[in-house]
Amino acid sequence: MRNVLLQKITPHLVAVSLFIIMSFIYMKPVLEGKQLLGHDTESWMCMAKETLDYNEKHDDVTLWTNSMFGGMPTYMISMHQPNNLIKYVEDVLKLFPITVFFLILYFIGFYILMLNFKVNPWLAIVGSIAFTFASYNLIIIGAGHNSKAITIAYMAPLIGSIFVTFKQHKVAGSLLTAFFLSLAIRANHIQILYYTLIIILFFGVVELIYSIKEKKIRSFLQSAGLAIVAAILALAMNATTLLTTNEYSKYTMRGESNGLTMDMQNAQEGLNREYITQWSYGMDETMTLLIPDFKGGASSGKLGVKSKTAEKIAENFGNVNMKKIMDGMRFNTYWGTQPGTSGPVYLGAIVMLLFVFGLFILDKRILWWLVPMILLTVMLSWGKNFQWLTDIFIDYVPLYNKFRTVSMTLVATGFGITLIAILALKEIFNPQTNKRKFIKPLLISTAITGGLSLVFVLFPSLAGNFTAEVDTHFAQQLSNAYQADFSFLTETLPADRKAMLQGDAFRSLLFIVAAATLIWIYLKDKLKQNLAIAGMGILMLLDLVPVAKRYLNDDNFGRKRNISNLIKPSEADKFILQDKSEFRVLNLTVNIFNDASPSYFHKNIGGYHAAKLRRYQELINLQLTSEIEKFYTIRSLEEFDSLAQQLGVLNMLNMKYIIMDPNSQPLINPYANGNAWFVNSIVEANNADEEMQLLGQIDTKTELVVDKRVAPKNLQAGMPAATDFIRLISYKPNHLVYDFCAQADQTAVFSEIFYDKGWNAYINGKEVPYFRANYLLRSMQLKAGTYQIEFKFEPTSYSIGNTIALISSLLLIICIILFFIVKYQTGKNRNNKLFSIHERQK
Repeated sequence: MRNVLLQKITPHLVAVSLFIIMSFIYMKPVLEGKQLLGHDTESWMCMAKETLDYNEKHDDVTLWTNSMFGGMPTYMISMHQPNNLIKYVEDVLKLFPITVFFLILYFIGFYILMLNFKVNPWLAIVGSIAFTFASYNLIIIGAGHNSKAITIAYMAPLIGSIFVTFKQHKVAGSLLTAFFLSLAIRANHIQILYYTLIIILFFGVVELIYSIKEKKIRSFLQSAGLAIVAAILALAMNATTLLTTNEYSKYTMRGESNGLTMDMQNAQEGLNREYITQWSYGMDETMTLLIPDFKGGASSGKLGVKSKTAEKIAENFGNVNMKKIMDGMRFNTYWGTQPGTSGPVYLGAIVMLLFVFGLFILDKRILWWLVPMILLTVMLSWGKNFQWLTDIFIDYVPLYNKFRTVSMTLVATGFGITLIAILALKEIFNPQTNKRKFIKPLLISTAITGGLSLVFVLFPSLAGNFTAEVDTHFAQQLSNAYQADFSFLTETLPADRKAMLQGDAFRSLLFIVAAATLIWIYLKDKLKQNLAIAGMGILMLLDLVPVAKRYLNDDNFGRKRNISNLIKPSEADKFILQDKSEFRVLNLTVNIFNDASPSYFHKNIGGYHAAKLRRYQELINLQLTSEIEKFYTIRSLEEFDSLAQQLGVLNMLNMKYIIMDPNSQPLINPYANGNAWFVNSIVEANNADEEMQLLGQIDTKTELVVDKRVAPKNLQAGMPAATDFIRLISYKPNHLVYDFCAQADQTAVFSEIFYDKGWNAYINGKEVPYFRANYLLRSMQLKAGTYQIEFKFEPTSYSIGNTIALISSLLLIICIILFFIVKYQTGKNRNNKLFSIHERQK
């Protein structure tokens, strides 16, 4: 009995061991104490700094940060989810270095999918290699897209669990579905989950049609019912995240319109079309699935010493160390239609060969599910290059207009193509099948994929002229940076791109021929199955890993260091940090609204986040941008002083410092409104457009504008006396305390972002109302007297979510335990019955 069990688990132990070894080999710099810090990871560390610091020093956690865009919830930055108990399973794998963890998760996730499809464990390892080392999966790790990587890793086991629910074991499959869906939701990348749902919907529709055709609708409904229950349970386990995010999303750029028609960029519900389709894959760019450098690779790519560009540099600059120069320089080798890219989506020449082969030999039930999904997601990835379909989805498909970067649909494409490819190998290595019937499809598939590669080896110019719109600008940038003439790049870069395409087309052709030859030899019974599977795995590694290494390699790693050593304060930062009062900073040396680095040290007027509050984005578009542009025209302190008095909107945001040069003392704005102030005049607006217009006209120090639809009844301004005051005396990101003293009733404005889904106001411990003024700030009517005013951020969605998550987590754990108890008892009874029969036969 023990030997049988050992025999069963050995392949899985070997698989996991191989996954760990391959992950460490690929990420070997971590063994030297180095770490990977992608741009998005660094950006996250900056935007989360205030939150992390507070949570480390206090017993409670803050769900609000003032470090970006005047203030916003931390739900989509860094939020503690204490009661989703499934997280402890993932925490075991997180004992590995984070980059190794990602690869192991990719490997194991796809391996589980393969087992769900009853693929031989040894072949399942090959499938995991094919999925894991697809270029995009490594590129996003290098970029620091951690949540995306984790969600992609959970795609495979989640879909595998759905497959088990409908095709094998309903209860076991539904429990697995709840488990993996909970983990996928917890990873918090809704866009990838959305594409996963598309895959599942295609599967469900095909299964429904076949169940009706086979008169098995009852079984289908049972499976669907259990899958829905599993989904509800998984959603409930993530109630903390989902309730808070759902609540917040309605007020973000992805949510409903505020009725502001004058801002054409944000007048509609959801994201605008241009923003959604900014990163659209070119139709011809889809060839990168087969030929990686079909469009030149990355926007910041390397060129070798034998490139035309290197030859020209050597010719112009004389006897220099060309290898050192070319290793240190980056060139815009990409010439596709996207604004830029970190690298192509390459699935592997061998995978593409097997995919086409699978179209000829796989069961139609599988193909009817996966092929339409693949075609749809490819077309959706084209975005503005296939506008009519994109428009249909933006206008009519729920939630589609909440997501940007449509090229990300290729994640679903890659999943489907890789699954078909490995299922095709499963058929090839099935001992029950007639091998001869595979020969003709193999030849046709080789001719299609190999022939396509050969065409571009012989006629690379069929791909286009290899020029990019930014070539002239890029050449000028290098000329300015190196004080030399780089205009030759407009000629050499196209030549190098042509060579790159030709070289990769030939490379793909070689791997297609090698893989087809290996399969041919096996089909002719001249190679044992185990050797054929091992050979296929080696070929996959040789095909995929070198391409992935172009975009995530040892050069991406640096010596392990603290973020404090990585992001050092400039002279301007040091000066500002001496001021211990509360204020905001405008840093003009960075891309203000697309850079979170100032948030590491300061409460930032700008920042970087894909889901900022819609009202703040509208303020950026219609007020802040025009006010900020004026700074670039000032030539003296006198001009600055005159300008600062006119900055009504920046002043109401309490902008005290402006960084013009990181190495110099910042400009100090003496006209900032402060943390809170009294007004003596109130202007009512009829709608959002009028409120925004008036905001740019009023003196925000003494006046406020309020939309009459949200204005309190009998709203009146007071006339503050010289001795009246309101001042901030205690600051925490989630708790603000003000001292107030006035001889008569007053109306105060607080330089804090209005968000009533959590912020509550108190006077002497009693909750009091406040309202929105100046389009996005808080304002209150205050009775005469001396007392304290408190604002506390205490969203009920968070506390309710925590309760639901705890109950649901315990429920799933109980269900899993009961399942194993019943299974054990059933097995025990079966064994007893067999033993009794055996005894009677004696």
